[in-house]
Amino acid sequence: MERISNKELPDGLMTVMRQVEAYISQCGLDKKLLELMRMRVSLINGCVYCIDMHYKEAIHAGESALRIISVSAWKEAPYYSEKERVMLAFAESLTIMNENDDMNDLHHRLELYFSKQEIAYLSLAVAQINSWNRLMKSFGSVAGNYAVRG
Repeated sequence: MERISNKELPDGLMTVMRQVEAYISQCGLDKKLLELMRMRVSLINGCVYCIDMHYKEAIHAGESALRIISVSAWKEAPYYSEKERVMLAFAESLTIMNENDDMNDLHHRLELYFSKQEIAYLSLAVAQINSWNRLMKSFGSVAGNYAVRG
């Protein structure tokens, strides 16, 4: 049930969110990798609107349905690369914010596959999808009607 419609939002709110999204899309990180991360974070946060969106975006980017569906159990699935695994562990750590997570270890593992700039972009992308999840859940955005553009 929609609680706050787009027309009821404060001026500029969606513009700012879309600007950050545009910045992330220009950073050079792989679209399929980002969509796997967005799907995993959205599943953790239980944001059905974002799950619908990122399933469709991931398929559009060329990701397989099996890998998208299995991302909630990625630790048990044999078909994620080590790069994807460390990225998913990092995304989970920044989403759940468990004080027992060893961020130094995660960064050392990330640095095997990503530059420090890419890790900064990835950090922003994780923060951004967490923000989207929280906004969409608060606003009561209705799932199921999202269509990929372009």
